[in-house]
Amino acid sequence: MKSKIAATQYSLTAADLEVVLALVRGGTLAEAAQRWGSDASTVFRALQRLEQRLGQRLFERTRRGYLPTEAASEVARHAERIEAELEAARAAATGASAQVSGRVRLTTTDSVLRGLVLPCLPALAREHPALQLELRATNELMSLSRRDADLALRATPKPPEHLVGRHLGTIRFVACGLRGRGRTPPLDQADWIAPDEAMPDHPSVRWRRKHLPKVAPRHLVDGIVGAVDAIKAGLGVGIVPLFMLDVEPQLKALSEPLEGCESTLWLLAHPESRHLRRIAAVYQHLAEGIRLGGAGP
Repeated sequence: MKSKIAATQYSLTAADLEVVLALVRGGTLAEAAQRWGSDASTVFRALQRLEQRLGQRLFERTRRGYLPTEAASEVARHAERIEAELEAARAAATGASAQVSGRVRLTTTDSVLRGLVLPCLPALAREHPALQLELRATNELMSLSRRDADLALRATPKPPEHLVGRHLGTIRFVACGLRGRGRTPPLDQADWIAPDEAMPDHPSVRWRRKHLPKVAPRHLVDGIVGAVDAIKAGLGVGIVPLFMLDVEPQLKALSEPLEGCESTLWLLAHPESRHLRRIAAVYQHLAEGIRLGGAGP
């Protein structure tokens, strides 16, 4: 089927593609301006001119920002392929040793950021000093399709089919307390710390509700790092990922890895941008640096 864009008389320019791609990825004039290296008013005027010349709307203006129409999404897909080819051409022209530069946006959870990602980053910074990382820790899944992020490290049993990814292993969990506190009471009698309302479907919450149904957490937190910090403050016990013990020496395991309490860690990227040099460099570094038990090839 022919594109609606192709039916117009106006010929898209490289600048047109850049502004559409920036707005698709950014979602707002301010974000698009930052990506395009301009200001919001310039982006607004450029979009107005482009839509007038094409004779159709490319974006719907909503309270959430600028939502791309089908035509804009199609333009963006072509623009991404052109962007990738240009970057590959530049790399070929300057040699394989050319410095990797630019910004890469990574989204993950608070515990994965603290326990797995941050320990990997000093080596990445030394290898690619011109690379800039934007790190976002959130328990909500940001969309790679809308380009809220370039890469995602997520615990999920089944990643979205439209993304490319690598299985980094199985996250296992243990019950933990504070080291040096003396004898800890049995788990069913201890003060518990948990993210129940914030993360009701988290494996740790499901496990505790199944195996310790009479336990009501005394302290509620908004994430796993909050539980770790509360344990370190001496407020009680909680369930945390096993890998956190490597970066939090104040924690002590009160159990073996809990059976039936695990999740699968995936490194995810969008297929259209996966091979951009800056994104590929970070992707490869994390894939090689983060290895949990049960990882795939």
